[in-house]
Amino acid sequence: MQLKTLKQLLQKYKRYLARPEAEDNLHIWVAQRHFQDHWDLDAPDLAAMYDESLYNRHTKRLWKRENYEPKRVMLELIRLEPDFARQMFADLFNEEYSVENRVGRFVFYSDELLRGYKEANPRSIENNHYHDDYWMVFLYLAFRYPDRYTLYDFDAFRNVLEQLKAPNLPRTHDLERFWKVSRVIHQFIVKDAELMALHEKRLQFAKAYVEGSWLIVYDFLRFAARRSDL
Repeated sequence: MQLKTLKQLLQKYKRYLARPEAEDNLHIWVAQRHFQDHWDLDAPDLAAMYDESLYNRHTKRLWKRENYEPKRVMLELIRLEPDFARQMFADLFNEEYSVENRVGRFVFYSDELLRGYKEANPRSIENNHYHDDYWMVFLYLAFRYPDRYTLYDFDAFRNVLEQLKAPNLPRTHDLERFWKVSRVIHQFIVKDAELMALHEKRLQFAKAYVEGSWLIVYDFLRFAARRSDL
C-alpha cells in the first residue's frame, strides 16, 4: 500500500472537509449517538429497544432504501424469536472472537431466523433479511463500538485499495483485511491535527457522537472513491 498516495488523498479530503458539502453525511454520527443512548441488550422488549436505537429524525436511508429494508425485516425476526435474537447480537458484540467469524455467524443466524419466520408465515413473500452484504452488520458494530469499527462499503474499499496500489485486490468480501486497513487509515487521520479540527468543527452543532468515532474512515473512503478529484 503506497502511503504517499494515502497522504495525498488525505490532503484532498482535508480540502473537502472545509467545504459545505462535507456536512452531507453528518446524519451517520447523529444516528451513532442516538444508538449509544438507547441500545440495551437487557431491555425487556428487545424489538422496541432495537426500533428506538435505529432512529434518525432526518433520514432513514441508513436502514431503508428502495428494495432494501434490513431494519423492518430484523424487527419481524426479533419479534418471532426475541431470546434467540438477543443471543445473536450478544455473540456479534463479543470481542473475544475475530470480526470475520462473528459477522459470518450473525448472517448465518439471520438466515435461520428468516427460515423460521417463513415457516411461521407461509404466505409471506419475505425472502431476504438484507444483512448478507454486511452493511447493517458493520453498522451494528460501528454504532456499538465507535472506536473500533466503521461502516462497510466494499466498492469504496476496493477502489481506494486500487488507488493505493495494494497487492492482491479483494474480489470478494475480506472483512479482516477491511478492519485492518480501516485501523491504519484511522491512525493517519487522527495524527493530522488540522484535519481533525475541521472534522470536529462540522460535528459541533449536529448533536453527533464525537468521542473517537471511526465513522470518519467510512466518510474518507467514500470521498476518496468518488470525489478524490477535488
